[in-house]
Amino acid sequence: MSNTTDPSSTGGVQSVDRAITILEVLARFGEMGVTEVAGELDVHKSTAFRLMSTLEGRGLVEQTEGRGKYRLGVGLLRLAGATTARLDVVQEARPICKALAASTGETVNVAVLSEASALYLDQVAGSSALQPHNWVGQHIPLHATSNGKVLLSGLGSERLDEVLHGLPAYTALTITKRSALRKELDVVREQGYAVAVDELEVGLTAVAAPIHNAHGDVIASLSVSGPTFRLGTAKIDSALPLLLEAAEEISHRLGWGHR
Repeated sequence: MSNTTDPSSTGGVQSVDRAITILEVLARFGEMGVTEVAGELDVHKSTAFRLMSTLEGRGLVEQTEGRGKYRLGVGLLRLAGATTARLDVVQEARPICKALAASTGETVNVAVLSEASALYLDQVAGSSALQPHNWVGQHIPLHATSNGKVLLSGLGSERLDEVLHGLPAYTALTITKRSALRKELDVVREQGYAVAVDELEVGLTAVAAPIHNAHGDVIASLSVSGPTFRLGTAKIDSALPLLLEAAEEISHRLGWGHR
């Protein structure tokens, strides 16, 4: 195997570094022309112009009305907004998750849709959960989890087709047919929560409810999970009202509905 560095790879990294520097410089000075940017980067004006044009094409920088000067673009707000929305969910949900974990004794998780999987943002362990698996930061299959089903229930038909590339079986109880999953999602929408018993792994049960934003969109899911032997039908029935109330409270904190 050759140890020679790929020149195109090196150039690509350098371009990324320079592009980030441009964003930092504009954040510091507000507005700058191509010549000034070139000076800050210590590169030729044509190189600076090429980088600025690329960033402009993505909406990350924009030219001022007087032309010739550039400033940060609204595209950055879109990127920041995605992160801010997730931070808002975690911050608003944290105290409610703690209360829910305390009242149920089980593990509470908050998850969001991330491309074709569920991304776990936060977790609080209840008193009954001895050394629970830490799901935070992990991507979990959508079709085999209660959180995933809730997140899928908020999608339209076309978007569902985009994210459901395949339905692999994790246990004998995993839903692997699209028709069966779509029927399951209809039930989730109608009843307002999802249940998964031994679907991701044998011995794991979870029930989840949707978290809505101010527009009523399902932006996250809240779940209570635990070992199947402990989280049986009776325990789910007792935990469900607490879960639904908690999810509704988080949704209200994010601007959903009127109180």
